[in-house]
Amino acid sequence: MCGIVGYVGHRQALEVVLGGLHRLEYRGYDSAGVALLGGGGAQRVARKAGRIANLEAVLDADGRATFGGTVGIGHTRWATHGPPADRNSHPHVDESGQVAVVHNGIIENFAELRGELEAAGVELTSDTDSETVAHLVARAYASGETAGDLDASVREVCRRLRGAFTLVITHSDVPDRIVAARRSSPLVVGVGDGEHFVASDVAAFIEHTRRAVELGQDQVVVITRDGYEVTDFTGEPASARPFTVDWDLSAAEKGGHDYFMLKEIEEQPDALANTLRGHFAAGRITLDEQRITEQDLRDIDKVFVVACGSAYHSGLVAKYAIEHWCRLPVEVELASEFRYRDPVLDRDTLVVAVSQSGETADTLEAVRHARGQKARVLAVCNTNGAQIPRESDAVLYTHAGPEIGVASTKAFLAQIAANYLVGLALAQERGTKYPDEVAREFAELANTPSAVQKALTTTDQVRDLARRIADAKAVLFLGRHVGYPVALEGALKLKELAYMHAEGFAAGELKHGPIALIEDGLPVVIVMPSPKGRAMLHSKLVSNISEIQARGARTIVIAEEGDDVVRPYADELIEVPAVTTLLQPLVSTVPLQVLAAEIARSRGYDIDKPRNLAKSVTVE
Repeated sequence: MCGIVGYVGHRQALEVVLGGLHRLEYRGYDSAGVALLGGGGAQRVARKAGRIANLEAVLDADGRATFGGTVGIGHTRWATHGPPADRNSHPHVDESGQVAVVHNGIIENFAELRGELEAAGVELTSDTDSETVAHLVARAYASGETAGDLDASVREVCRRLRGAFTLVITHSDVPDRIVAARRSSPLVVGVGDGEHFVASDVAAFIEHTRRAVELGQDQVVVITRDGYEVTDFTGEPASARPFTVDWDLSAAEKGGHDYFMLKEIEEQPDALANTLRGHFAAGRITLDEQRITEQDLRDIDKVFVVACGSAYHSGLVAKYAIEHWCRLPVEVELASEFRYRDPVLDRDTLVVAVSQSGETADTLEAVRHARGQKARVLAVCNTNGAQIPRESDAVLYTHAGPEIGVASTKAFLAQIAANYLVGLALAQERGTKYPDEVAREFAELANTPSAVQKALTTTDQVRDLARRIADAKAVLFLGRHVGYPVALEGALKLKELAYMHAEGFAAGELKHGPIALIEDGLPVVIVMPSPKGRAMLHSKLVSNISEIQARGARTIVIAEEGDDVVRPYADELIEVPAVTTLLQPLVSTVPLQVLAAEIARSRGYDIDKPRNLAKSVTVE
């Protein structure tokens, strides 16, 4: 999940690489580093533990002018092998300093390779799996069948590696090129005029070009100033898919906000509208890249949703909708557990794999397991051309735009909407909803961007509340029906951002244990169902609130406008627009996002870069 960028062209590479790293820092911020090739082929390396600002301080102290050159690579790290420290920062170099390597992923057989190198007298200076690659490439380049051929040397080394990896490599003997390779880890090429880029995310080069190339599995790309060439790991020519990035630099900038997350919370109405746009035409739901036939959808007799983190919570919401609309059994699985419990899958099973990045390692492995069992796989993804969509039978892109804040906001709401589209498509093909019913459900879904815009008007009230409870030791979240996944998501946001103990519970479970946690002054957030759509559940939740209030809890109630029944039981009442029951998560989630962000800010934490986390989890 590290951030990688490489540049060959006519500009000073250092500033291009640093600019790319700043836009990729959400992928990891344990350390950062650069390697630059000067005109004479000399390679300069600088690296430092901590944020990119620490690296820039080193560069300033050494004199940036000494890092001249038009070829460079950079890295921002999320630690896997070895703690965050200068010695474990990338780029890693071989003993001569001629080869420089940056790496994303995990090399599973690194211990074996490290032992081989140490037996040959090589002294490794880091704790990482990545450093072994620098030494292996240097040895392949120095002797044997690939001697003097950097491209072939990299391919030879790649064939020896096990695991998931992106590698970007330079050699001072060939200062006009960068060689990069990928296996189950993201890598894209940026195509400019007289310049080319490689990166783990198009955000790294979007300032310079929106033309990109999507690399396939087990491919190597060589970029020079004049072009690029793609081969497989054996050296055979390989094809790669060109595409155009459909957003620009302004979408990846903060736009006057202190944090990306705050900007992305406000972008949610547009993200929802973009997710829904174009998916209802001629009275029918249409999906995106669909390699599943209408008959396939009619034959589906069971649905699994597999995902991690916030995406998993979106799947829990989807379960209510799909079962209600389609009368199909739906299981929602943590992707990390899915393949290890031997789920029952066959050709009539639909597996919906939800991942913002499309590169989440556990979800990718779940997709591969499902495909191996002949199940149909549909990906819900926000990233064009990512690995999970490529390996699925169909994909529904959310088009939410770049999400830089590590804690998911607009991508989460977009995933809920996309999951609803999948449910409506199934209902349409299976005939469990008449065409006019499908049209009505979509019309209500299409109105939610304006409802979310209205929910954002609660922001000031929620921020004031957050500052007043920022010193609490813990916060509990309660919900029923679709409010239960919302409670789980609210608790996750608070854990991620404010490092507080936070738990989400189904409110009906309160008396089965969690009520023991209630003490005087404890903030408890309750996500209320509509008194109109779910009257029985509403009355039961009012009883729950009364019980915890009697034990001294501070009740924070999220309820739809006009819900006067719950008002006397709310120490703090946050009103959101009234929508249909299944769509309520799209509005009730918004104040919980703001609450977590403002509590974190009040406690002095970086909202965009919570400790120990990175945006995309590309290793298991």
